[in-house]
Amino acid sequence: MSKKGGHHGGSWKVAYADFVTAMMALFLCLWLTSQDQKIKDSVERAFRNPFSSVTKQSTGIIESDNTSDGMKATSQGQFNSATAVEIEIMKHISEDLAKIMQQQDEEKTTVKIDVSSDGLRINVFDRAQKPVFEPDSDTFTPYGTWIFSTLAWEIARYTTFKIELEGHTETAATDGGAPKRSWEISTERANAARRQLIQSGVVSTQIFKVSGYADTAPMPDAPATSDVNRRVTVLLRLKESTAAVTAATTTVANDNHAN
Repeated sequence: MSKKGGHHGGSWKVAYADFVTAMMALFLCLWLTSQDQKIKDSVERAFRNPFSSVTKQSTGIIESDNTSDGMKATSQGQFNSATAVEIEIMKHISEDLAKIMQQQDEEKTTVKIDVSSDGLRINVFDRAQKPVFEPDSDTFTPYGTWIFSTLAWEIARYTTFKIELEGHTETAATDGGAPKRSWEISTERANAARRQLIQSGVVSTQIFKVSGYADTAPMPDAPATSDVNRRVTVLLRLKESTAAVTAATTTVANDNHAN
C-alpha cells in the first residue's frame, strides 16, 4: 500500500524547465524575426564564429557607429584601423600607468599619456625639477630608471603592439657658446630607453623603430626653448598602423633604389 502524503518525485520540475526553455526559444525567434538585417547578420556571425564576433566598432556582437567609451576620436582620424581588443588594451594600459605614475609624480609633470589614431603615445619629460637623464647625457637618473622600468613592466604584458621610440630636445638658446648636440643626444636617449625597456622585460622584437628628432618636433602650444620639449616618446602602435608605416617605408626605399 502506498503512503499518502509521501514524496511524489521531481518530474514536474523537468517538465517546467522544458516549458521555460521552449518559451525562451520562441521569444528569441520572435525577437529576431522583427529585427533589421544588420542585427540578423551580427547574430549569425556570432553563432558561426563566436571567438571573432567582436568588431572594430563594438565590444559586443552588434556593430555600433560610435567610438568606444573612453577612446574619443582625435584630429588625426577615427579608430577605424583598431580592433576592439586593441582599444581595450590601450585603455587598460593608460589607466594602470596613470595610477602608478601619480604615486611618484603628483604634479603630473613627467609622464603624459595620449591616445591617437596611431596608438598609445607616452611622453616622458626630462624636466629640470624631476630630471630623467643626467645633464647632456643618455645616462638615466635613478628616477628615470624607475620610470622606464615601470613602463616596461606594464608594456611587457602585451605583445600585440609594436614600439617606436622618439628622442626630442628643446631649441638651445643662442648664447654664443658651442651648439648643443641636439641630434646626437635625442637619438642616444631614445636608444637608452630601448635598452632599459628590454632589460626590464620588453621583448626586443617588439621594438619597431628608434629615432632622434632633435628640436624639430616641439610640443604643441609650448615655446621651442621650453624644457617640456626635452623628452622621450614611447609609441605603442596599433597593428594596422604599423603595417601602413612598413608599407610606406618599403615604397620609399624601392623608389630611391629605382632612381
